Amino acid sequence: MKNANLKLLSLALSMSVLVFSGCSDDEDTTPTPTPEPTSYEVTGNITTNTTWVTGKTYVLTTRVAVTSGVTLTIQPGVVVKGQAGTGANATALLIARGAKIMAEGTATQPIIFTSVADEIVPGQVASPNLDNDLSGLWGGLIILGNAPISASSASVQIEGIPASDQNGLYGGDNAADNSGVVRYISIRHGGANIGEGNEINGLTLGGVGSGTVIENVEIVANQDDGVEFFGGTVNVKNIVVWNAGDDGVDTDQAWGGSIDNFVVIAGADTDHTLEIDGPEGTYEAAHTVMNGTLIGSPVAELGDFRDGARGTFKNLYFVNFPDPATDGRGDLSLSGDETVANFANGVLVFQNLQVTLPAGVELTSVFKAGTSEFATAVAAGQNTVGANLTAFAAWTWASVSNEFDGI
Repeated sequence: MKNANLKLLSLALSMSVLVFSGCSDDEDTTPTPTPEPTSYEVTGNITTNTTWVTGKTYVLTTRVAVTSGVTLTIQPGVVVKGQAGTGANATALLIARGAKIMAEGTATQPIIFTSVADEIVPGQVASPNLDNDLSGLWGGLIILGNAPISASSASVQIEGIPASDQNGLYGGDNAADNSGVVRYISIRHGGANIGEGNEINGLTLGGVGSGTVIENVEIVANQDDGVEFFGGTVNVKNIVVWNAGDDGVDTDQAWGGSIDNFVVIAGADTDHTLEIDGPEGTYEAAHTVMNGTLIGSPVAELGDFRDGARGTFKNLYFVNFPDPATDGRGDLSLSGDETVANFANGVLVFQNLQVTLPAGVELTSVFKAGTSEFATAVAAGQNTVGANLTAFAAWTWASVSNEFDGI
């Protein structure tokens, strides 16, 4: 026991010398720097030019508006997460009229908008814990501008934002309005409900002008529409909508731009892959929708063209839709006398539509009101129109999940 006590005493003395030596004037006493945070909360509107930095995660704790005259820059690889909330407390990122978003991801570093329930971190593409059909966990991305709209007045309040928030106004007279750049982004698990039948779309574009760049965008599992246009003149390309809870692509208020190269992958709750509405006021622009692949589900419809729909729809391929004779789903319809008249007068135009039909189904059962004249039935994999799917490789969740295989 005596020897043991001596050993303990000797060890204690040695430690005291080490501690004392650590305080020597000859040693560097600079404190160890505190690690920089990897996650930041965003708790209110953005009123000065702001940059969100590569490698970081930004958490929206409320509805966040980038106010007029302000630019939000989002660097490649950033993850933006919205906290849960409904009604006036629904989280969303809103780019107000006169503001800009510069969200320029890359094919190797896409920018991801998702829910706080998602454990994804910068550098990942697929969620490590959430299913690709889980929706309504936060709001979405809303971009508003000063381009013309066809509505009850020159500017109106966007759906999904309470009327008390004036940052929700959109519309004007500047067709070339510029709301910034959105490139290589994926928006997931959104569509929070702010009221009865009033959900936020994955990507909402209200009065967005042709000076805005929107390309390479994926929307996954949104409870309402994937992308919805309310007037404006913006042109978009390379768009994927997967598992929308309502419509894949929805157009309203005489949007006057174009979609080029897009895919809609219907889910268990998808209503229409295309829902096309006409003007709501005296302004009567028309849009072009082209080079699209629309993949159905047992409950989905190809499209509904309504209320005086206008525009040109060409080079579209439809596959995996049900037999309309089963329960009335799975067709492309023209709704209302004004829509039928626009089709007859060349205001609503269809060109080069292709479809892989269910066994035993005729073209006229799917393409209604004479639109079958512009459609051709093809065997699976033999289509010569549709999207260039290579544009979505690697950077989209749909691609890394093999959703395009066999199409």
